Amino acid sequence: MSQVEYDYPLQDAAGATCTAHAWAKVPPALRPAERAELKGRAAELLRRHDAVLVAHYYVDGDLQDLALETGGIVADSLEMARFGRDHAARTLVVAGVRFMGESAKILSPDKRVLMPDLDATCSLDLGCPPDEFAAFCDAHPDRQVVVYANTSAAVKARADWMVTSSCALAIVEHLKSQGQKVLWAPDRHLGRYIQEQTGADMVMWNGACIVHDEFKGLELELLRREHPGAQVLVHPDSPQAVVLQADVVGSTSQLLGAVVKGAAKEYIIATDNGLLHRMRQLAPGKTLIEAPTAGNSATCKSCAHCPWMAMNGLQGVIECLALGEGEIFVPEPTRTRALGCIDRMLDFVRRNPAAVQPPVRGFVPNVGAA
Repeated sequence: MSQVEYDYPLQDAAGATCTAHAWAKVPPALRPAERAELKGRAAELLRRHDAVLVAHYYVDGDLQDLALETGGIVADSLEMARFGRDHAARTLVVAGVRFMGESAKILSPDKRVLMPDLDATCSLDLGCPPDEFAAFCDAHPDRQVVVYANTSAAVKARADWMVTSSCALAIVEHLKSQGQKVLWAPDRHLGRYIQEQTGADMVMWNGACIVHDEFKGLELELLRREHPGAQVLVHPDSPQAVVLQADVVGSTSQLLGAVVKGAAKEYIIATDNGLLHRMRQLAPGKTLIEAPTAGNSATCKSCAHCPWMAMNGLQGVIECLALGEGEIFVPEPTRTRALGCIDRMLDFVRRNPAAVQPPVRGFVPNVGAA
């Protein structure tokens, strides 16, 4: 497996690209009365501005609940993209990280796309600068360029395909069946997993998600011994030593479905712990255990949460709607060029619905819309 020798320099990050900066902007915990007041104000502003809240599974539970209570959605990045494109609202409020807002704007150029905090970014996006990526593509002109959704609009503009973790495997399998070779970016762990599963000829960009990259294989093995009946659910952005221990490997929606539909009583979850909010709502009788990100001597053994996802809060939703702040713009011709790879993915998913597990929906007693 080839890799370009480039990675996101965590230790050198500063400003908006620094995780310390992100954690410093995380909204404080709310008291019940404050939460109710802010949710009421946000709901009224969504109604007044003909806006819908599109939230990722990793953001704060208050935002997830607000999205569902006001006719929005809580979903993975694939379903977020489809929902925002197809919804009638003139304004999309995207609670997640910046590439999600950019994808919404690429698909819906005539809609206003707002985000609670424009500094909310992603290590995979930061670790794949457009100029370096363009040079990587130029060095491999015979390959189909396949990029993960966790990339900037400028990177997508160089791609033939965009994929999410819920459809990447099926799309690369399709390309292999057509005799195509693949240039993959930016997550090396997801790329390795796909290559192992498909046998495709792939060269890899050398990036990683700072959350999933921290899961530890040895500590997971020890945890499994403590919970021998637990099912292990792993996101494919995780290291190989973790993925190899999984009972289920899948996207956030697929992991959620495994808990809701599974027969086990205990589940060890190796993905961002923001997903546990929805899991607890949809499977209230099951025990959820966070996979370890460190050993016994660490102050936090299971601390898998994206600092940039954590920046999203109710106050940010209120301010972006009330003040018109946090608007996403994607200039031409970047938007049109990036649209091609997203549309190609969405068309493939439409023509091959069995390739992607649908998101969990429905109603749950005492919880509401799923």
